[in-house]
Amino acid sequence: MPSVQLMRTVDVKQTPRVKQLEGMFDIPPSKRSQFSMDVSIPIENEDWNVGLIVGPSGSGKTTIAREMFEEHICDGFDWPQDKSIVDAFPKSHSIRDITLLLSSVGFSSPPSWLRPFRCLSNGEQFRVTIARALAESRQITVIDEFTSVIDRTVAQIGSAAVAKTVRRMAKKFIALSCHYDVIDWLDPDWIYQTDTNSFKRRRERLGRPKITLKVCRTTSESWNLFRPFHYLDHNLNPSARCFVACVIDFQTEYLRPAAFTAVIPFPHPKAPGYREHRTVCLPDFQGVGIGNAMSGYIASLYAAKQKPYYSTTGSPSMIRHRMKSDDWLMIRKPSHASIHGGTQKLDRAGSNRRITASFRFAGSPRPQDARHFGLID
Repeated sequence: MPSVQLMRTVDVKQTPRVKQLEGMFDIPPSKRSQFSMDVSIPIENEDWNVGLIVGPSGSGKTTIAREMFEEHICDGFDWPQDKSIVDAFPKSHSIRDITLLLSSVGFSSPPSWLRPFRCLSNGEQFRVTIARALAESRQITVIDEFTSVIDRTVAQIGSAAVAKTVRRMAKKFIALSCHYDVIDWLDPDWIYQTDTNSFKRRRERLGRPKITLKVCRTTSESWNLFRPFHYLDHNLNPSARCFVACVIDFQTEYLRPAAFTAVIPFPHPKAPGYREHRTVCLPDFQGVGIGNAMSGYIASLYAAKQKPYYSTTGSPSMIRHRMKSDDWLMIRKPSHASIHGGTQKLDRAGSNRRITASFRFAGSPRPQDARHFGLID
């Protein structure tokens, strides 16, 4: 449906208060309130993945969507009250499908996957809802009030994660929002603005804005902020050196903690070096590569010490990233690590029960930054 003529009317009962209101604001007396609009969104024969209908509250976004895409609108879900969110996804999806989808929209916290929907934060509920909508949608997914219930920094990062997932899955997604600050982060293929009644097709996508991280040395006390979101052992080795990455809040310009990495010595008998002990990205900042960027940056600092730097991970998204990256060399393919032998010593927290992969950092060292952090003279 490339175009539609909208007209909505509702009777106005002339009560004493209504008459007072009309007199106060010089509104002509009327027995009927009317809204009309000619809308053209010519996308039927176009190749696109992400669309955006944006405009102020009350400008007709929902009305337009219900007229043109009614069968595709996601009005929320009846989430189980006492079951994990993974139990609410279609039965046709395997647990691997579900966890990959949750991770892809920026919700990569296995401990939170075990909780009911009602126990999640607003940001987590937003991402889970998008994931389930994409899982159940066959053609187009339309989300009303997109990012309306979350703060703007989380909204922007979440928008980038959602758009990335939609394009990877080759699906079609339409967001309805009163917030113009998501445009650059969604990087939509087309935009319809209700306030100007204008449609714009974007032939060239610009890519999301860059995210600047400020990395600092920190104490083990900072682990308390990240501990609940680590998918494995919550303990921190006493010998760990800790680092935290902060994102500059896009509204207040305050620094907001986003990711944490801890490093410990690795006394390998043949190639002693260092090992990534913990890397955690807070749920609000997942889905745009912050965790991978933090992990790689800290590895480059320790590479300046001219000793091997190892890491074992069970995170599917981190494994995929490293397998494609020239900065990491896989030394053990994804598998259940043996409880005997050598390689499993890279992961002493029970990797024999999970599928993990082991890597050695092969990227360029950063000696100048390593000096700044006091890692080398």
